[in-house]
Amino acid sequence: MINLKWTIFLISVMLLNLLLYNCQTPELTIKIYETSESGNKLTLINESSPSQSPSIISINFDKKFQTISGFGGAFTEASAHLLNQLSPSKRTEILNAYFSVEGAAYSMARTHMNSCDFSLDHYSYSPVYGDKNLDHFSIDEDRTDLIPMIKDALKISKEGFKLFASPWTAPPWMKDNNAWVGGKLLPEYYDTWALFFSKYVDAYKDEGIDIWGFTVENEPMGNGNNWESMHFTPEEMTDFVQNYLGPKLEGDGKGDLVILGYDQNRADIKEWVDVMYRDIDSSKYFDGTAIHWYESTYNYFPEDLQYAHQKAPNKYLIQTEACVDSEVPVWKDDAWYWKKEATDWGYDWREASKKYLHPKYAPANRYARDIIGCLNNWVDGWVDWNMVLNRQGGPNWFKNWCIAPIIVDPDLDEVYYTPLYYIMMHFSKFIRPQADVIAADSTDKDLMVTAAHNPDGSTAVVVFNEGFTRKTYQLKGLKLEKTVSISPQAIQTILITN
Repeated sequence: MINLKWTIFLISVMLLNLLLYNCQTPELTIKIYETSESGNKLTLINESSPSQSPSIISINFDKKFQTISGFGGAFTEASAHLLNQLSPSKRTEILNAYFSVEGAAYSMARTHMNSCDFSLDHYSYSPVYGDKNLDHFSIDEDRTDLIPMIKDALKISKEGFKLFASPWTAPPWMKDNNAWVGGKLLPEYYDTWALFFSKYVDAYKDEGIDIWGFTVENEPMGNGNNWESMHFTPEEMTDFVQNYLGPKLEGDGKGDLVILGYDQNRADIKEWVDVMYRDIDSSKYFDGTAIHWYESTYNYFPEDLQYAHQKAPNKYLIQTEACVDSEVPVWKDDAWYWKKEATDWGYDWREASKKYLHPKYAPANRYARDIIGCLNNWVDGWVDWNMVLNRQGGPNWFKNWCIAPIIVDPDLDEVYYTPLYYIMMHFSKFIRPQADVIAADSTDKDLMVTAAHNPDGSTAVVVFNEGFTRKTYQLKGLKLEKTVSISPQAIQTILITN
């Protein structure tokens, strides 16, 4: 009898503990945000559907891929100059839109060393010819617009952001053609150019700005000799990093700075990573590979991205520049961004054999498709180009007009948040640094999907419907099953939290 009572007591305690555990286990909550051609702009929706035959999106937490570095855009002189032409309230509004927790919460950003095409004119931090020791090095050109923009963004950002810098060219006196455009770095200035990077870090540090890393050279294969550029072959860049830049930064106590090689279009990445990562010595100072998207308006080159990852599986693979490279055609017209009316450089200028890569496209679709495609192929960071441009797509000294997620009219003190801004938010706001990309599969191949598990325990699932009909899908694998309806031409982020 005593044993029976004791057994009953133990069972009662166990049942009570189980009941208490279940009561204390927080329920999962789900929020669905949608941006769509029909007018949603990161709108919180409740599009549940009792459809009898939804497609299935399966999430697998046990299958992890890359760790996220961040999402963001670029600090350019053009963007910073425009912000200074706006009223203080509008300037602050835009910086909050990009960097605050309530906004896009950008976690990664790029800027340029010396001038680029989105500068007001040519300039260099080392303008004095023959100054091999860089005694006259100065970042004064950045103090009016660029540095204040970065510093104000840092004040707004709660978690901070990784800032990396890219040179478009060395000063002309270091190059074999003595020009801003084209040409190569003279071998006798390899040491000086490595010193340039080190001094840049110190100068920005003195301004209260920490540099996270660099790309060695923006578009080392050139840009058609149109604006600032400096050419490297894969062998030349690897030599510079292996024997000059890496050792210099290490010797100056800056060995923790990230060095990203390449920094151009994905179609040529195989040749570059083969050289960069050919052996231990060549790869020692390369922390990863930087890429751009301009090779095609629809192809994100998954096989090439997979190849780059396999060559260096423990190194970064970061998308460092992307934009709609055409003059801004409309003002405050969201519909245009969802239509296949945009063209890029290749639509007009590419050789006939490659024109198929550059059809007209819808900018909103291109952004959504590319970011998801990159995340599903080992890319760990995705950085847009200019954050702010004017109604023409500048200022740009070469008149290389482009579109930014936010367009402004300084004369009217007006701001236009294009659909591209909201599409960027679907990723940057909900997929945070150190998140793990996890497996996500859809039975409906017309729905693109990616997913990530954040350090705070939340999970973000991004679904993109490029089609013209409403779709219904059921989420599985999240300790809950949820049936969701997505609008035609729409992107959704489903945020699951405890």
